[in-house]
Amino acid sequence: MKSLVLTLLAGSAGFLAGTVYNQMPRIHVALAQASTAPQLPNDGKLRIIVFGAHPDDAEYRAAGVAMKWAKLGHHVKLVSATNGDIGHWQTAGGPLAERRRKEVEAVAQHLGVVNEVLDIHDGEIMPTLENRRTFTRLIREWDADIVITNRPNDYHPDHRYTSILVQDSAYMVGVPFFTPSVKPLKRNPVFLYTSDRFQRPNPFRADVAVGIDEVMEPTLDALLLMESQIHEGGADGNASLYPPGNEAARQRRREEVRANLARRYAQQAENYRGALNTFYGADKARSIRYAQAFEICEYGRQPSQAELKQLFPF
Repeated sequence: MKSLVLTLLAGSAGFLAGTVYNQMPRIHVALAQASTAPQLPNDGKLRIIVFGAHPDDAEYRAAGVAMKWAKLGHHVKLVSATNGDIGHWQTAGGPLAERRRKEVEAVAQHLGVVNEVLDIHDGEIMPTLENRRTFTRLIREWDADIVITNRPNDYHPDHRYTSILVQDSAYMVGVPFFTPSVKPLKRNPVFLYTSDRFQRPNPFRADVAVGIDEVMEPTLDALLLMESQIHEGGADGNASLYPPGNEAARQRRREEVRANLARRYAQQAENYRGALNTFYGADKARSIRYAQAFEICEYGRQPSQAELKQLFPF
């Protein structure tokens, strides 16, 4: 009986100690995050943060308009929600994650923006409380005016959950005692979705379309630096796409993927010509060959047409 009582007491003490201990890491992590928050200049420029699920998604979806913002001195950050460590047909794990991190860093340098790759395994991101805190903290630290991500109706679970985490942060960025180590935003950002082809439960609606003709070639130059994904085909690739030692075949592949990317942005210009008309006028819109389009999320600040033109000052 005595041993049973001692066992119960020990268990209770362990439970209480564990409860206290479980509260401590959150505080220490928050303090560490606060101490490493970026110090952006108070220069009156826009601050834009773009979330993609993998190290290439934010780049594909926003590279052209990101370069246009950067050329005007605005501050743009591209975030990869996972490290991409299974996104290749031949390699995986740490070496692939490091390779993809270096690729998107090179893209960011060419675009004139910054980037961050979160250390979450590819294929494993979930809409957890911890991840919601991370996304909220990133938006606050960037003091974002604009937050961009893909829509939640998407074929890939990482894409869906990245979008949900951004949506879940749309209100929390202004709540003072959620992630209190980083001060809440005084004004809710405008949250935007990038374009897609999905029709159910609802198709993409272009509220904004931006012509990117003048930055099209340097944008393609930047995106083609993601060799593991574009040239080698990522998880769906194979050895024949970009064969080592066969320079003629590799050159053909480079030309092919460049043309495919250009067609992607040309298709957006055609699909969303109406939105281009709204922002540029019919005469100017008619001459635009390449574009990127965005839909306003209902959860953030709802901008007027006049404010949209300030947020997209092109």
